[in-house]
Amino acid sequence: MSSAAPAQVTAPRAPRPAASAASSAASSAASAALEAPFEVLLAPADALRRRMFLLLGPWAASWARRREVRVAVFGSMAVITSFLGAALLPLWMLALGPIVLGVPHLLGDVRYLWVRPGLHRRALCWAALGVPLLLGMLTTRVSWGLLGAAGALLVARTTWRRRLLGLAVVAPLGILAVMYKGWAEILFAHLHNVIGVSLWWAWRPREGRAHWLPVALFAGASVALLLGAASPLLAWGGGLHSRGTGSSMAYHLGSLAPHVPRELGLRLVLLFAFAQSVHYAVWLRLIPEEDRPRPAPRTFLGTFRALRDDFGVVPLYVVAALALGLAVWACMDLAAARYGYLRFAGFHGQLELAAGALLWAEGYFSAARARATRGA
Repeated sequence: MSSAAPAQVTAPRAPRPAASAASSAASSAASAALEAPFEVLLAPADALRRRMFLLLGPWAASWARRREVRVAVFGSMAVITSFLGAALLPLWMLALGPIVLGVPHLLGDVRYLWVRPGLHRRALCWAALGVPLLLGMLTTRVSWGLLGAAGALLVARTTWRRRLLGLAVVAPLGILAVMYKGWAEILFAHLHNVIGVSLWWAWRPREGRAHWLPVALFAGASVALLLGAASPLLAWGGGLHSRGTGSSMAYHLGSLAPHVPRELGLRLVLLFAFAQSVHYAVWLRLIPEEDRPRPAPRTFLGTFRALRDDFGVVPLYVVAALALGLAVWACMDLAAARYGYLRFAGFHGQLELAAGALLWAEGYFSAARARATRGA
């Protein structure tokens, strides 16, 4: 009597190479279709850029190689134009700055503080920072951002000495923010612009002294505004009564400098308009220049591709839709659009606090300096 043959176990079939290749090709085609509109829009800008470099001749190569000089020039131009804008047209600066530059600068914040350092791939970072930043956005209370900074320090990959040092700074600030809520938010509204400048300062090692120029200009312009140096320009330009901005100087005095003498309050509002404009330049121009491994500037198309690599194409469409939607809203009601943006963007200053604390604790800026020194 013959024994029954053992049952044969059929191994799972491997995916067909043809099907896999077809799926990959379809995915690539879909990605290319999504990228095509951006490439079409950016091609003329790159063509104009090439012509400008041709006109510069031998200066173009020097401009491309010397990052220190380029950043110093851009930073100085940003400070000077921001000072003139704050002195001549402060209400327009405060009204249009968030509408035109707000959404792109939020993208820069998230990109360089969250995505580029790889924090978005760490579950503990989401757990420690996610809820406090969300509550901070909903309530506008800076105490939530400080709680996020404390949580970031607790989950940071660092030594206990560095962790406790950070907590020793953050904890008292958090207590003060709870005790003096309202005033803490006004103070933070002014200081968070300086935080961006400080992060730029720490981002990369310096090969010379060119970076001192924009820093000195920023400090000098801030002191000049506090001393009232902009008053003649403000009176000459009629910046206190700009029509069509959807707000008034009285409104900004009430939100940025309440319960202080009017002259001092006016100077504080001008300082805020100036520092906010420089803050936008930091995240849109200066830190992108500093973070790039190679000193040469990217083309506009190269910038888009770098953003695509960091975020993917679909999120960039979402950001573009938000920026466009905000602009359309501003055309219908400028004041409401500005207020809506500021409520939505409330998380970003607190992200600078929390992520900045975590990156400091983990020595990110020192590591960035080492990478740049090696030419990575």
